Amino acid sequence: MTEHLLDIRVERKTFGATTVLQNIHLQLQPREAVSLLGPSGCGKSTLLRIVAGLEKDYQGELRNRAGEVAFVFQEPRLMPWLTVEQNIGFSADNDYDKAWVAQLIEEVGLGGFAQALPKALSGGMAQRVAIARGLYSRPHVLLLDEPFSAVDAFTRMKLQDLLLQLAERHAIALLLVTHDVDEALYLSDRVLVMDNRPSSIRQELAVQLTHPRDRRDPLLAQLKALSLTELQRAHVI
Repeated sequence: MTEHLLDIRVERKTFGATTVLQNIHLQLQPREAVSLLGPSGCGKSTLLRIVAGLEKDYQGELRNRAGEVAFVFQEPRLMPWLTVEQNIGFSADNDYDKAWVAQLIEEVGLGGFAQALPKALSGGMAQRVAIARGLYSRPHVLLLDEPFSAVDAFTRMKLQDLLLQLAERHAIALLLVTHDVDEALYLSDRVLVMDNRPSSIRQELAVQLTHPRDRRDPLLAQLKALSLTELQRAHVI
């Protein structure tokens, strides 16, 4: 049996008197893509922060056999005074692997923009830089918190395909937070539907389709109907 990259149990996570997460058990396998789908404020991003080791005040346990874990946020969070190259390989002493950065720039489709400043980039281009920055440390797991929510629909689809290509090329697992049912189903091997607060995992949907996927596949439509039913039962919609 394949050993889990991540094994996280959250018995209880509170903010003051409010319980946000309870009785959650999440495992992530090598090269697997899993999406967390649920209402705003249900604790999806908090769970991602726990997995990243950024949130330690909770009752539970995190077992990380993945080693390096990287985070891609909703906003690119680029430093405006640094070039694309410097943002990807950022270090305090400006000593980074320029050959590796150059390769990542090409892989995310930004050839010719290594010396550009963030102000010269579109929103989609800036998020490509953020993805490359996440890959710079050669992580085994990439955590993504609604990474494509700020771009238009067509750019979003292109970035989704790019993410899948990069995950395959670099043999990494993905754990994604999203409010977009279609995105969750298109990208993921499993979709975890979460309840309203206090949140637990309401249902797990397996997406048994190989990649590359066809967005028009009837199975995706069937799974979308199931997802919407569960979200309605959870009083999300």
